[in-house]
Amino acid sequence: MKNYKNYIGIDVSKETLDFYVTNFSAQFVINGQITNDVKGIKELFRKLKKHKISNSESLFCFENTGVYSMNVSIILSEYEVDFSHCSALEIKQSKGICRGKSDKSDAKDIAMYALRNIDKIVLSEVPDSDIMSLKLLYAEREKLVDAIKDFSSTIENKDFLPKKVYGHTETINKKTLLFLKKTLSEIEKTIREIICNNEELKQKKKLLISVPGIGEVTSLYLLLATKGFKSFANWRKFACYCGIVPFEYSSGTSIKGKSKVSHFADKKMKSILHLAALSAIRHDAEMKTYYERKKQEGKHSLLVINNVKCKIISRAFAVIGRNEAFVNTYKFAT
Repeated sequence: MKNYKNYIGIDVSKETLDFYVTNFSAQFVINGQITNDVKGIKELFRKLKKHKISNSESLFCFENTGVYSMNVSIILSEYEVDFSHCSALEIKQSKGICRGKSDKSDAKDIAMYALRNIDKIVLSEVPDSDIMSLKLLYAEREKLVDAIKDFSSTIENKDFLPKKVYGHTETINKKTLLFLKKTLSEIEKTIREIICNNEELKQKKKLLISVPGIGEVTSLYLLLATKGFKSFANWRKFACYCGIVPFEYSSGTSIKGKSKVSHFADKKMKSILHLAALSAIRHDAEMKTYYERKKQEGKHSLLVINNVKCKIISRAFAVIGRNEAFVNTYKFAT
């Protein structure tokens, strides 16, 4: 990691950005508040220049707050300055005991975290525009799927209520479901078009689907979670992110707990991988044999399924890394 002369912590909110600047000696330089837009970032650059602070020798650090921090990322990326999204939980736990909270103090905490943990910080990049579009469309798709499920449950009233009572509601419900399903179909069509028009994403999706257990939805979410397989160095780090890696739980001679997975995870990715693992066990002879062998050894079914999830992820990263479709060598061995 580059040695920076200044560390700039930014606390992001919807309308404003609170910033705190410290040098490499942990000495305060300046702080203040700007608007969360291009105008505000330009004002910050002017203030830094006034204090003879070079953007090329500074690290901008802020928490990932979704769409609000994405705006900051895009602007900083356009100005070609180094910046990093940092984990809000990690920053909070690094602060130690504290009383009270304010945006001003949060900006200072972020700057001090960046200074003290420069060896662990990884520079961030703005995802491709197609990845961002797909992520937004996928979120809308999830809302529609949930809405369709909720409105579909209305039909349960049909067999228990008089037709006179249920009739008007049934008509409205059918119209609503028709609209929701049509919108869902349009979103899925748009998702397919974006992927088809992007050669890189198209090729990666093709490779992922070649892996037993990975289908349309799983391949799409894998591309989004990994930002096109660019944000994780290897499958083990991604497995940890998904919450499927067991960790030891022990202390001294008195505490000897079972190894267990962490609840700090992408729960959506974890649930999708669970379905992918069940599918792989049903349709992939190698995974089915592995599952049955481990069950005969006395392993718990959920533990074995968790291992299958790891195997699926390792296969996904392997086909992307080699740029070759998955080849089932197990059938030749049998």
